[in-house]
Amino acid sequence: MQERKAKTLTGVVISRSGDKSVKIAIDYKIPHPKYGKYVRKRTKLGVHDAKNQCNIGDVVEVAQCRNYSKSKSYRLVSVLKKAIQEQAV
Repeated sequence: MQERKAKTLTGVVISRSGDKSVKIAIDYKIPHPKYGKYVRKRTKLGVHDAKNQCNIGDVVEVAQCRNYSKSKSYRLVSVLKKAIQEQAV
């Protein structure tokens, strides 16, 4: 039997919504059907972060999986780029 590879997406963390949960945004542009001008769109996904390793601004890779809750159906695969954290003096 063949092993199916999970669908992966790349997005930016926009919120730490709770313990082991983050929200990511995937931004993209599509042409308007009538006028042809490119319009910005955004998809927000709830992601399960088992180790609480993400922070706001991180670029992450997520994979589709079983539903963890009503709004979480993706899991964190890896953190591709950490956000630069500014330290207050």
